[in-house]
Amino acid sequence: MSYHSLIKDHAQEAQLFKRRALVAAVISLLLILLLLGRLIYLQFYEYSRFKNLSENNRIRITSIVPNRGLIYDRNGVVMAENRPSYRLEIIPEQVKDIESMISGLSELVQLDERSLKRFRRAMKRSRSFNGVPLRTKLSDDEVARLAVNRHRFPGMEITAALSRHYPLGKTAVHVIGYVGRIDEKELKRVNAVNYAGTSHIGKVGLERYYENQLHGTVGHQSIEVNVQGRIIRVLDKTPPIPGKDLLLTLDAEVQKVAEDSLGDHNGALVAMVPETGEVIAMASMPGYDPNLFVHGISYKDYKRLRDSENRPLLNRAIMGQYPPGSTIKPFVGLAGLENKVIGRHEDILCEGFYLLPNEERKYRDWKKTGHGFMDLNSAVEQSCDVYFYELSYRLGINRIHDFLTHFGFGHKTGIDTVGEKAGLLPSREWKKRTKRQIWFPGETLIAGIGQGYVLATPLQLAAATSAMAMRGTLMKPHLVKALRDSKQGSETEIAPVVADQIRLHRPLNWSTAINSMISVVHGARGTARRAGLGLKHKMAGKTGTAQVFGIAQGEEYDEKNTAHKLRDHALFIAFYPASKPEIAVAVIVENGGHGGGVAAPMARKVIDAWMKKKHKNDT
Repeated sequence: MSYHSLIKDHAQEAQLFKRRALVAAVISLLLILLLLGRLIYLQFYEYSRFKNLSENNRIRITSIVPNRGLIYDRNGVVMAENRPSYRLEIIPEQVKDIESMISGLSELVQLDERSLKRFRRAMKRSRSFNGVPLRTKLSDDEVARLAVNRHRFPGMEITAALSRHYPLGKTAVHVIGYVGRIDEKELKRVNAVNYAGTSHIGKVGLERYYENQLHGTVGHQSIEVNVQGRIIRVLDKTPPIPGKDLLLTLDAEVQKVAEDSLGDHNGALVAMVPETGEVIAMASMPGYDPNLFVHGISYKDYKRLRDSENRPLLNRAIMGQYPPGSTIKPFVGLAGLENKVIGRHEDILCEGFYLLPNEERKYRDWKKTGHGFMDLNSAVEQSCDVYFYELSYRLGINRIHDFLTHFGFGHKTGIDTVGEKAGLLPSREWKKRTKRQIWFPGETLIAGIGQGYVLATPLQLAAATSAMAMRGTLMKPHLVKALRDSKQGSETEIAPVVADQIRLHRPLNWSTAINSMISVVHGARGTARRAGLGLKHKMAGKTGTAQVFGIAQGEEYDEKNTAHKLRDHALFIAFYPASKPEIAVAVIVENGGHGGGVAAPMARKVIDAWMKKKHKNDT
């Protein structure tokens, strides 16, 4: 290597440095221009978008749950109200470790597995910045413990809310119903926007049927929050519209009398105002406490109600379908008069049994020795089966069906609640359609005394009795008299609805049928004589006994040696006063035996309670 090669070429190095510096400057300039371009783009073209994102981080829109409407009886007695309660909520986005937080909170308040499952389900469908309820109905001690330890649990909130409460407990539970937590199916059914923030919904009874009116309209507010999500101030607010109050036709005192009269018996009692269709009392026993369901009933309690052989969850007044037994006889008698197959004073001999032409099977009367000669009045008074076997045979099943349909048998009344059953009024066409069998003459006889395929709900019997009392005007039963705007104080009356107008070719037939029912209560041999003692006016009624199981030919029913659950049902229908009806009642006592001795006294207690209140209010 030569000496000259070791000497650096400064001019060449200077030129190389200049080129590299120029390239670096160009690259830097391009990067600066790119950065400035991006900044300009964000400032001018993306300004609105990022402004909204920024506002959303600072301002939140929250829902304000409306107060649920209250429920009152016809006299202003509160039957469903809202009470303040505290609940524990968690805001998910403010919690780093949910499970760790739940573990810590479980040391302060009781958290069962059911509450935790419900919380996790709710957290999945809730926005992360909304509070998700973990525990409801906190006690004062639990609130105090949580408040003291609040600093340990960022994202934990103790909120005050109104909770549904039923001050009368079991009274009228099947009518009022109850609210419970909204499930996923119900969320799909309701308006999601209007139910934002709402945790409860009507499940059964009036609470469910009038859910839209009771719930109200959700409100909204814009709130400013800090970086921790704490509320700084309310910027804007649209107040919610409270739900409407329900003013019922029900009388809480008479309802209590009805339930107390049934006592330990399983059964139902329905009382109505015949002229308007207003339901005064609708008792179904046994009942249950609706407050158990509001905050989530325990599995143990629900299993006890669900599996009970007495079926307390069943609203027997509208869901119980029973053979109406002899209570149907006045209606069949009226059908016979109207179709001119029997005369008002025509006698039929009762020897204790009935034979169809060319048949050997005996259709027995409840009185083994028979009643002798019976006309319509005495047949209803003494509840003679043989008379109605003959009358039903003359009428035929189709004419019985067509006539009784006008009284509401065989279809729903349309009452304003959920779960009503239609009962069953058979015909030849019905049997052919449903069972693919012909109709037999013997089945007509059985249907004519309210047995066999014939089924009716206590509400249907009360409505039909009201139609008889009003001489043909069948009113649609209803439980709500008016809706009240709690904010304005205005009321919207619910007008009575005529369901059917039964017109007879001979109006005198009404008097004949009603007089026969008066004889049941006030006649010398009436089957409900005791129920009429001490009355100021005449009462019209009809007792009934419905078999739970069939009795073979040659056998006799022995009540004493029959298991209680297989004993006959006891029924009674009535209206009072007979000349100007103010109340109609239908009672069924499951396995109660005889209508005159068991069901009729219950109806009398309700009639007395209603008339006493009316007389007191009139004075």
